[in-house]
Amino acid sequence: MKTLLVVFHSQTGGAAAMAEAAARGAGDEPLVTVRLRHADSVGPADLLAADAYLFVTPEYLGAMAGRLKDFFDRSYYPVLDRLNGRPYAVLVCAGSDGQGAARQVMRIATGWRLKAVAEPLIVCTRAQTPEAILAPKILAADDLDRCAEVGAALAAGLALGIY
Repeated sequence: MKTLLVVFHSQTGGAAAMAEAAARGAGDEPLVTVRLRHADSVGPADLLAADAYLFVTPEYLGAMAGRLKDFFDRSYYPVLDRLNGRPYAVLVCAGSDGQGAARQVMRIATGWRLKAVAEPLIVCTRAQTPEAILAPKILAADDLDRCAEVGAALAAGLALGIY
């Protein structure tokens, strides 16, 4: 049995919905256990116990969420050189382009020598006013389906031993 760890932070619900959709998609794979965890409750032991990772973050000021960054800060050195080659993917819920947040996560994953198995999936809400940025996010079904597909593909690759 393989384990996929889905680590997320969400303040207005968009990234949480993306993480949940990805976890549901991955959950269809019977040979993979999916662990959906908020960034505040995850640490080095969780990373070491998993075979693959899905990192999900909102975009805040062109960057990943501070709580996801805190997770990486707390975990980075304790697992350095112990995760080499494990697969990962990134999901970003963005108000604009989401590229900065995706790049930050990818740089950390590169330092851990993880293997990207998909391009970052960025769902753009186009929230640009203070009211829209702070409002609860309701994502379109097709965007959530794309998140589920990333989770399903990651889980299938694990189950088949592709990664």
